Amino acid sequence: MPKPLLGGLLAPAPLFLPGACYSSRMPAPEPNGLRRPGRKGTRMATAAARVWAIADIVDLGRYPIAHLAAARARRLVEDCRRELAARGACQLPGFMRPEAVQAVVDEAGALGHLAHRTEAAHNVYFTEAAPGLAAGDPRRWQVHSAKGAIGWNRIGPGSPLRRLYEWDGLTEFLRVALALPVLYRDADSVGACSIMVYGQGDELGWHFDNSEFAVTLMLQTSKSGGSFEFVPRIREAGDERRDAVGRLLAGAGDGILAMDGRPGTLALFAGRHSIHRVTPIQGRTPRVNAVLAYAQEPGHRLTPLNRELFYGQSG
Repeated sequence: MPKPLLGGLLAPAPLFLPGACYSSRMPAPEPNGLRRPGRKGTRMATAAARVWAIADIVDLGRYPIAHLAAARARRLVEDCRRELAARGACQLPGFMRPEAVQAVVDEAGALGHLAHRTEAAHNVYFTEAAPGLAAGDPRRWQVHSAKGAIGWNRIGPGSPLRRLYEWDGLTEFLRVALALPVLYRDADSVGACSIMVYGQGDELGWHFDNSEFAVTLMLQTSKSGGSFEFVPRIREAGDERRDAVGRLLAGAGDGILAMDGRPGTLALFAGRHSIHRVTPIQGRTPRVNAVLAYAQEPGHRLTPLNRELFYGQSG
């Protein structure tokens, strides 16, 4: 099976580990803060009435990614690469236009009854702690993560999110910005592009990603909490720097940065060496974002086990 290059923040594959404590449940009938227009179903039908042009979804005036050979597009790519090199993160505020953002938020509300809940206790490495570790070893430290996931096969054919993810122009822009020779959209029918919903009390505990990069699109912020925090390059290849990780878990705030959480922001994040989290959601307005998955080889799919675990679907 091809190895995924780009997963999500807490992408499905890295979360399944023998030492974690999992529970899985469906959310309450009415997800907090999400409107549910139209009749319940397995896909959002109301968005199908409109044919979304890319220019109606992406602010191409600000981000001219449709013509990457143009001078402004080349400068944008250079800026993205510079940000990624400097701190392992690149943010494009206002990438998705407000009307398209709202359409996807409405879609998430309509599909809220299909969101699959997962909750886990795990360490920052998603590994089982070996016996005999010292008391302050970060591999012994358990954190909490909880969220709801709406799979790709639930996203309607008229959704602006589906139109954006399936647009070759976005894939090519990401490939160039990440300086990769090739890049492919994930081929999984459920996990290719998904909507994550974090209700009151949900969070992503401190962790490292197993994938090199994550691509996310912010759609709705919570009333309080829900901040994406990270420490750039707290570890390096060949140097885990467990002392620094342990101090962070014990409450040290040195070096913590926050990402732009405004709706419509596209973010590229290198999470393998930068520890990160989403702080607990407070209030009844959920945090909603989309996770766009990519791979360096065609045909990448989730295992049936991970598809069942994180999306509640076996097919």
